[in-house]
Amino acid sequence: MSDIKPDKTADLKGLNCPMPVLKTKKAIEALEAGQILEVEVTDPGSKSDIPAMLKRTGNELLEMKEEGNVIKFLIKKVA
Repeated sequence: MSDIKPDKTADLKGLNCPMPVLKTKKAIEALEAGQILEVEVTDPGSKSDIPAMLKRTGNELLEMKEEGNVIKFLIKKVA
């Protein structure tokens, strides 16, 4: 991933839809505006589900990267 340092990390590997999206949303809600959340998932549906949820909630996807079967997201809480 880039050299952005997350404030929190959510390890959601092994969870299936809709849990990665629900737990990501809950983790974002616990952040202060401007903080960065790193999310790690293995559910392939999350590649489209998490960005769609971020678009709805107005938060910013900084980066999405696949490492083997793990998908990592860097998310910035906007408000």
